[in-house]
Amino acid sequence: MTDTRYLVHGVFWDGQPASVKGHDGGAPVLRLQAPSGDFRHISLHPGARIGFQVEDRGRSCLGHLRVHSSTRRDHVLCAARALAAKGKQCERCFMLDESRLIHDFHRGGRVTPGLRDYLMQEHWLYVATFAGGSTKVGTASGPRKWNRLAEQGAVVARYVARAQDGRVVRILEDLVTGETGLAQQVRSAAKSEALLQPLQDAKLGTMNSGHASEVRGLLARTGVEGFTVVDEPWVRPAQASALYRPGSRHTYPHSLDNGRHGFEIAALSGPNALARLDGTDAVFVMNLGRLAARTIVLGDFVSDVPSVQESLF
Repeated sequence: MTDTRYLVHGVFWDGQPASVKGHDGGAPVLRLQAPSGDFRHISLHPGARIGFQVEDRGRSCLGHLRVHSSTRRDHVLCAARALAAKGKQCERCFMLDESRLIHDFHRGGRVTPGLRDYLMQEHWLYVATFAGGSTKVGTASGPRKWNRLAEQGAVVARYVARAQDGRVVRILEDLVTGETGLAQQVRSAAKSEALLQPLQDAKLGTMNSGHASEVRGLLARTGVEGFTVVDEPWVRPAQASALYRPGSRHTYPHSLDNGRHGFEIAALSGPNALARLDGTDAVFVMNLGRLAARTIVLGDFVSDVPSVQESLF
């Protein structure tokens, strides 16, 4: 057992996109950072086992990003090793984080030269639907158009526009929200809760198709320039599908704010895992995103099974 403390950055789906239905694509990992600044990736593929203890010290600052170009960025450790003031950063790192400037770029906001280079590459507009039927409009850069949706845990999604740059795509995103009412965010808790009783694939597909068609119709009428309307389905990773099938599953019975945890990954959708615990046949939905900005120690830990299992049912 190692006594190295790691700061959790979250769940990331790196690697190549899934090319056809039934393929996984990507390589989902839990991204950890040692005190030295070095990163370590823990695989979250089906069958993987993970054990850790969460230190009861609250959330720590994850530092900030410096963007040098469309392909290069640096992560800078929090100099003060401070606790997070809000979300996952202290106030100083929040102000130094260049990525936060993205959201005002299309409104004439200032950006650094490196961030401008990133924003001037091809971007995509998509419509994504989640397990409970919630649907959003969003954007992704060209190199991460597949990974972005995998990390969000979409059940079904379609790309509806290819934009020449990040400024145009964000203008389109705001236009869609203003005209159709589609949100730009879906709460993380809502995604997790919906996985307990997901809607049928066919119903979610019909819902997504309807929203995407409405958005394409709107885009075809707009006077905004610098984009092309498209109709391209996103291919979800096969390993996520087990979370969308009918079946009995339960909310993970322990808080990830502290304590010892150990389980086997049965499936993964975005940051939400379907977990198997030793000593029970029940499976549990757990949002590993809740570990972000927490400090953990890896080890051969196990999650306690509730003493009265009938309470799960």
